[in-house]
Amino acid sequence: MRSIPRVVAGGLFAALSLPVLAQDPAIERLTERLEVDGQQMPVERIQETPLEGFYEVRLETGERFYTDADGGYFLVGDLYENAEGGLVNLSEQARNAERAARVAAIPDEERVIFRGTDEPKARVTVFTDTTCPYCRRLHEEVPRLNEMGIEVDYLAFPRGGMSSPGARELQQVWCADNPSEAMSTAKREEALEGNASCDNPVEEQYHLGMQLGVQGTPAIVLPDGRLVPGYVPAERLATMLGLNDE
Repeated sequence: MRSIPRVVAGGLFAALSLPVLAQDPAIERLTERLEVDGQQMPVERIQETPLEGFYEVRLETGERFYTDADGGYFLVGDLYENAEGGLVNLSEQARNAERAARVAAIPDEERVIFRGTDEPKARVTVFTDTTCPYCRRLHEEVPRLNEMGIEVDYLAFPRGGMSSPGARELQQVWCADNPSEAMSTAKREEALEGNASCDNPVEEQYHLGMQLGVQGTPAIVLPDGRLVPGYVPAERLATMLGLNDE
């Protein structure tokens, strides 16, 4: 994926349709003006910011930047509020909210779910790869997490891409009659039986992960949308969810 500075410098945006959620006239005018070398940017959404005269632009690629009302100046980076309690990363808050919404929209039948016998107190979503050593280590913590009332939902993220052995193994998991059992089998480094050619969401989830900022596995998405990279022990994860305070 090309970064915004490269695209702005080289004028490499393709001309795409421009769906904009808000109907504010100023935002509509700005959408029309967002061009590089005469080509319109692939805008997904534009919204106001607390900074007067500046707007947040989200592209269809998932990238974000800030611009003035005329589209004459671009600012790439995070926007912070200097609040009474310290600096607040408004950009990260927006990313978390979007991440939480997009993950919540994934139906249960497209997840591989591990939950205890009691009603869960919290649910975490984990982008995983069965060939990843730290994913296997985290999976060993799943029974303990379930005991503490934490449901663990897996999504697929083959870290080597869709041509990797991990991608095929994940497809076998999702195609299995019992995906959770197949997931545990794969995490034990045991051979899986069955095909990988059924209709499955592995590739879609892989691309979703990249859009949401996943760069490796495991990648844990908390209920509020925060992205926690890497292995986290069960007790620490429970603390992050506020369950050890109960």
